[in-house]
Amino acid sequence: MVEPSVSLVRPAVTVEEFSDPTAAGAGVELLDQDAVQLQSKALRVRRVTVRLEAATVMFHSVNLRVRSHTRVHEGQLAYVAFGPRARGTVNGVPICPGTLLAAEANVEARFVVDAGWESMTFLLPPQDIRAHLDARQRGSEFRQPHGVEALHMNPERALALFDWGKRLVDAAAREPALFNDRERERAAAQVELIEALLATLGGAGDVQSTRSDRTRKARSLLVKNAEDYALSHAGEPLYVTDLCRAAAVSERTLEYAFKEVLALTPVAYLLRLRLHRVRQALLAATPGSTTVSAEALDWGFWHFGEFSRAYKECFGELPSESLRSGRVEPPQFGYLPLG
Repeated sequence: MVEPSVSLVRPAVTVEEFSDPTAAGAGVELLDQDAVQLQSKALRVRRVTVRLEAATVMFHSVNLRVRSHTRVHEGQLAYVAFGPRARGTVNGVPICPGTLLAAEANVEARFVVDAGWESMTFLLPPQDIRAHLDARQRGSEFRQPHGVEALHMNPERALALFDWGKRLVDAAAREPALFNDRERERAAAQVELIEALLATLGGAGDVQSTRSDRTRKARSLLVKNAEDYALSHAGEPLYVTDLCRAAAVSERTLEYAFKEVLALTPVAYLLRLRLHRVRQALLAATPGSTTVSAEALDWGFWHFGEFSRAYKECFGELPSESLRSGRVEPPQFGYLPLG
């Protein structure tokens, strides 16, 4: 189903800047996102969204190493190009500026991205791509992705697609009225987007998995399974031996997987993951509906003094301060100059 005209729902252009990882999924209507920052420093995330007609272009940048889970909503395909300094992995597969990522709806992509990350996500309904090609009698050229696919190509092509998107979001952020008030311009930009994307895909091929790639993917899956197990046993005393038993691997294997994928030990990462879940609960709570102790216990924190110290080290404030704020920090919307 094609979304209603953006002018009837929200502005075509939004610029967001936020420092709270638990706000990663706020204000994004076509993606489910969840993020955990992997460094105890001040986080800075920038997201610029340009809604055309049925297509959406989304720019992300982040200053720290972050673990995120992203899932595209039904009726959309996602293609992601990466900035010249972007480094990280998706589902354990290394990604870099010479890679184009393609993802179908309802499939989770698990990113681990390094500081200095920049990416450009292009979201389109597949029927719009097919209609564009059918009108040019080129319908056989399009292959819809299955799952999450890393496509390899000449790095210059992939960077050219990123640069095209960057020029679009820069122009939209400087002069949002060009897109907010002009349906014709949005429609023209969408056609140009599809042409640019198809030109890029024309030179793409599947990334050939090496033995080391398969090893990284297997370790990434181990980390995912450990995360899932920990989240499904919230509030219970949880030890590394439990994770090893659930994953059917040795402690050494599990620790090596976590260090390679996340650069943290299993204990350190799961502590950080549970701290993020407590923060989400505290920021979302209505006044008088809960206490810091209750939310800490719900996520397996029994020593409140140690919990408070770890929480402040991670987020820069005490849990009681988060609870008093009474809401998740919203991204700051506006039309800001890109720096």
